[in-house]
Amino acid sequence: MSEMQLTKTRLLEGVWEGVLQTHRGARYQPKISVTHLDKPVLGHSMQEGSTEGEWLVRVPIPSQLLSDGVQTFVILDAESGETLSSFAILAGDALADDIRAEVQLLREELDMLKRAFRRHCLETL
Repeated sequence: MSEMQLTKTRLLEGVWEGVLQTHRGARYQPKISVTHLDKPVLGHSMQEGSTEGEWLVRVPIPSQLLSDGVQTFVILDAESGETLSSFAILAGDALADDIRAEVQLLREELDMLKRAFRRHCLETL
């Protein structure tokens, strides 16, 4: 079992927030790192939470890292390199293409269900 567990609480105004629980004792202050495309993302912060071993984590998302497609951010234990959490942001043209494809698929399924329902109605008369 990992000595730390990071749970997302929200993404608000361009800042990812979570709660980090550590089981290493009250005096231990964990260290994390954040990466995007294997490069460090600076500006994250931690402050003590309301209970022992709890830390509030904030990761501001730099606007210069946002572009079309999927951008994945990984939060790591800086000492062990273990992945604690990750999040992805999908934006731009790639998102629009995905939504259009999904809507087209739903339309095709709806047409198939309509044909099957009509066939069923004719057969039961």
